[in-house]
Amino acid sequence: MHQHEHTHSPAAQSDGGAGFWDGRYSESTRIWSGNPNAILLREAGDLAPGRALDLGCGEGADAVWLARQGWLVTGADISKVALGRAAEHAAEAGLGDRIAFEHHDLGESFPAGEFDLVSACFLHSPGEMPRERILRTAAAAVAPGGVLLVGGHGGSEHGAENPHPELHFPTPQEVLADLELPEGDWEVLVCAEHARAGAEADRPGPGYDNVVKVRRLR
Repeated sequence: MHQHEHTHSPAAQSDGGAGFWDGRYSESTRIWSGNPNAILLREAGDLAPGRALDLGCGEGADAVWLARQGWLVTGADISKVALGRAAEHAAEAGLGDRIAFEHHDLGESFPAGEFDLVSACFLHSPGEMPRERILRTAAAAVAPGGVLLVGGHGGSEHGAENPHPELHFPTPQEVLADLELPEGDWEVLVCAEHARAGAEADRPGPGYDNVVKVRRLR
């Protein structure tokens, strides 16, 4: 579910489940660019490789990038169509043995185990998705010393019309508060909003992206 553009009709937006996303991915042979998210490149590039979990892995660009950096990766997504493409991407890159793709509706099931990095980049969906609860589960899956990285759409540029008034994109401070992290157990590394730059500035959607990066201390 990476880099969602939210360009769907109101009728389609009422679902947001597996059928919706399988249909969305089936509309064309590739939905996203095939490149990893800039947030992941910026925030995870200097982390020591270990076990990583990519939530809403989509067509696998982030998972493949992580595997190239030496991570052992689990990628999870609600769409079996997307997971099939992700597995093909990993195999073409010669990294199929470093990535395990799992089918999950994250509001109902979640990958097992502890991870040194849990990444949730643009985990947005139309319809009902318990994003806050999913992210709290993601935090619980971070091993001591590990990192939770949450990247998401932010607000529109000042004075610009909101292209998706029916959707609420939380501020980084709201994301951090919704995580309900126990005091003393976590270190906040990044809680910030960034204006899009370069190729990302041309991507449909709000003009800003939010980043929350926290490290589990114990």
